[in-house]
Amino acid sequence: MKKFLAGVVAAWVVLVIGIYAFVSFGCLPANADSKPPIIERWMAHTSLRASIRREAPQGPVPVALTDANLEAGVKLYAANCAVCHGASDGEPSNIAQGLYQHAPQLAQDGVADDPEGVIYWKVKHGIRLTGMPAFSPTLTEEQVWQVVLFLKHMDSLPAGVEKTWKSVPSAKTAD
Repeated sequence: MKKFLAGVVAAWVVLVIGIYAFVSFGCLPANADSKPPIIERWMAHTSLRASIRREAPQGPVPVALTDANLEAGVKLYAANCAVCHGASDGEPSNIAQGLYQHAPQLAQDGVADDPEGVIYWKVKHGIRLTGMPAFSPTLTEEQVWQVVLFLKHMDSLPAGVEKTWKSVPSAKTAD
């Protein structure tokens, strides 16, 4: 039994040293313009899904679905999100094109089919190993929910709010 345990400990030591060497010698890509290894993608996606499943709020949205809250959501999105996630034209900015991982262009790849709690969790907490920051330090709870309301209903906005959304300038730079 002692030899077995010593073998297990030795295997773990070799594994840790091997991983350390792999990272230390630059074998794990650190540049944002290379394709990530399969294990990195698997770890990030698996952890994200589990965290959201465990932590995303399940109850009703605590902010009323009103034109004023949708309008506030559009303005917050324009100020904080459009540079990475695009404006209503769906064109990615130079920043968005250079991000690793690429940020979804929400005018094209909307989140209206996601539960509100999932959208809330992503906006509030951000997503590790991507460019998605946590907005909990900078936006109030009400503001986070206003962004959530806008994103959830961005494909069916009232006319006045739709006009504000369409007026958000594209972050795409001129060629």
